[in-house]
Amino acid sequence: MRGTAPFLGVLMLDTRFPRPPGDVGNPATFERHGIAVRLLVIEGASPERIVKEADPSLLQPFVDGALRLAGEGAAMLTTSCGFLAAYQQVLAGAVPVPVVTSSLLQCREFAHPGILTFDAGSMSQAILDAAGVPRGTPVQGVQPGCEFHRRILNNEARLDLAEAGRNVVDAARRLVALHPEVEDIVMECTNMPPYRDAVARATGRRVHDIETLLAARWAALG
Repeated sequence: MRGTAPFLGVLMLDTRFPRPPGDVGNPATFERHGIAVRLLVIEGASPERIVKEADPSLLQPFVDGALRLAGEGAAMLTTSCGFLAAYQQVLAGAVPVPVVTSSLLQCREFAHPGILTFDAGSMSQAILDAAGVPRGTPVQGVQPGCEFHRRILNNEARLDLAEAGRNVVDAARRLVALHPEVEDIVMECTNMPPYRDAVARATGRRVHDIETLLAARWAALG
């Protein structure tokens, strides 16, 4: 529907877990940057199917969703899962507006980045390559089965935000302990931005995520 004010279109996984401010799926995250947002849920795109299964049958529904949002007037598109960097080239080629599938796209901008991910075991080299992440960039995931990982992967309706924050901070501490050369932490997971400040305090590193990337890219649109 053309004629509306420009907005950021978010292609959402089909989820029910809580999304506090800072999460890409909470409109308040972008309202504080003065960015209008429209969310579009891709039916059946569960965290399990995207992260663990990398289900190829979901690509076309995301393309269809991108075309729909662009047709409605989106000025930029993003997604609610950093693993969807795997779709970057296809989605960017399908629509006439900028597409930012994942915070991983900014890794190449930093001299010594390190990645904090939802699931290190599922973060394939193919996904990293699709995002242009420099080879050899350290990757650290949250502990499998922890509150943050279990509740989101299983798409549960409850999430202990305080415990989830501790899980993310613990993973960040492991990242810099194992790789002290890391200067900039890039949080792959779009559910991690609510804990950005805590990670920065705990590690003493600059911390970047999908919110910071989208705010910068949106401002650059002029």
